[in-house]
Amino acid sequence: MLHTAVVAVRDRARLQEIVGTLLRFGLADVVHSLGLSRWSTWRSTEAEAQATHTALSRAERVRLAIEALGPSFVKLGQILATRSDLLPREWTRTLETLHTQATPQPWSVMQPHIEAQLGRPVHEAFAQFDPEPIAAASIAQVYRAQLRRPDGSLREVAVKVQRPDIRAGLEADARLLRHVAALVEERFPQLERYRPSDVARQVGDALREELDFSIEGRSNELVAQAFAGDPDIAIPGIIWALSTPELLVQDWLDGIPANRAAGDARFDGRLLAQRGAHAFLHMVLRDGLFHADPHPGNLFALPGNRVGFIDFGLVGHLSPHRRDQFLVLLRALVEGDADSLVMVLLEWTGDSRVSIGLMESAVERYIARRGSGPLRLGDSISEFMDLARESQIAMPPDMALLFKALVTADRVLLQLDPDFDVIRTAAPLVREQMRARYTPRRLLREQRAASRQMYEMAADVPKTLRLLMYRLKQGRLGVDMEVRHLHRLSTALERAATRLSLAVVAGAFILGIGPTLLASQVHLFGIPVFPVLGGLGAVISLAVLGLTMRRQRALD
Repeated sequence: MLHTAVVAVRDRARLQEIVGTLLRFGLADVVHSLGLSRWSTWRSTEAEAQATHTALSRAERVRLAIEALGPSFVKLGQILATRSDLLPREWTRTLETLHTQATPQPWSVMQPHIEAQLGRPVHEAFAQFDPEPIAAASIAQVYRAQLRRPDGSLREVAVKVQRPDIRAGLEADARLLRHVAALVEERFPQLERYRPSDVARQVGDALREELDFSIEGRSNELVAQAFAGDPDIAIPGIIWALSTPELLVQDWLDGIPANRAAGDARFDGRLLAQRGAHAFLHMVLRDGLFHADPHPGNLFALPGNRVGFIDFGLVGHLSPHRRDQFLVLLRALVEGDADSLVMVLLEWTGDSRVSIGLMESAVERYIARRGSGPLRLGDSISEFMDLARESQIAMPPDMALLFKALVTADRVLLQLDPDFDVIRTAAPLVREQMRARYTPRRLLREQRAASRQMYEMAADVPKTLRLLMYRLKQGRLGVDMEVRHLHRLSTALERAATRLSLAVVAGAFILGIGPTLLASQVHLFGIPVFPVLGGLGAVISLAVLGLTMRRQRALD
């Protein structure tokens, strides 16, 4: 409760704004369930707006509320949109439409901020600078400008600049999201599998990265280095001399969004789809660093049927182990291998308790639904995420992000070429990675690592056994256990102990004075009083015991 009070005092105005927004969009039950009603500044004049919104679906109302609450909550919605292993498709599809478009800040506000980042006037840093933004979102605005090269030629660039004074509000939202997640876990244990605190932490981490454009610039450069020898893929270069954590200057890619290239005679949609798919799978399978938001606005068609990627604010990272899992999963999807799918899911369960029988049945139904027709990667992955939800498995966040990116990319590729088969395009790269996975050198390296670990474990065994025997001899063997909902168990034990104590005292009292009372000659209307009272007490006690056992059985 103290933590609640501290958060409320620190961020009172924002908390009231959040509660008011939820009420305005017909989400009063959420406010009441979380115990936040006292922070409402709800006015009766807003009842009409509430009635209008309650005509929409619950998912639509949540989306509208998220957009109204700004960039922190939009980021939360975007992360939830990747979790179709947790949410039904109706929700993820609705949350996919979240956008961060916002009214641009005027040049009179942005110019001093840009010049503070540059350390000099705009006209000294750039040969030309268009003060009209080409894009405006809640966190940043993008401008088009030109730099003058040493030879006098002009270099087209895009300038992404953070809105001034936005950091404090985002940090307050991150604190409140963590607080609300803790409330959800405390009040609704049945929602534990959705891992609210983990999602809130993921939002906070994503916001911190998004507020540091240096991270985006480094991710951009890593991908650019991976494609340095590929003339068909374009990644903009970063001009670090002009960039700061709040200002990012990069090359301008002169193309059109990929989804508009299908009807443009200058482009070959089929070739663009093949090159785009190859580039994306290259990022995933070879490098483990991939563009996690390849929607049409971030995927460009350039002259010569080149493919360009921009905006690396959201990237995914895959460890070698995760890449191996993805290869196994991809092969299992293609071949309809139910056993391999079950094994992959079991690896992702972590410490969660799941029914293996339920999981196997769900996998078999999934394989049967797919049939023997052509494999559409986007549809197959969407159905696989449904399978994870059906099996009550919360997927690792990095894999959920990868699957969401694959589904998004697949939609763009199909717009370029409706007959595109990403599996056929991926087959050579998958075979290459599978061969690399089982090369003698790699197997030998893994064998050496495993042998070293086994040797280190074996060296510790005698010491561990000696310590264990020492503890046993002294009777001081301790076990640390983590028991969830221990407070409930403690309450139940306290009640049982109280009842047992009362029963013992009552039993001792009866045994002590019972013979004396039974031997007494007290009669009422010729009936011995104490024997009759003792019999009635025994009958009542048995009846109470029977009712208690019946109620407990009903609860179980």
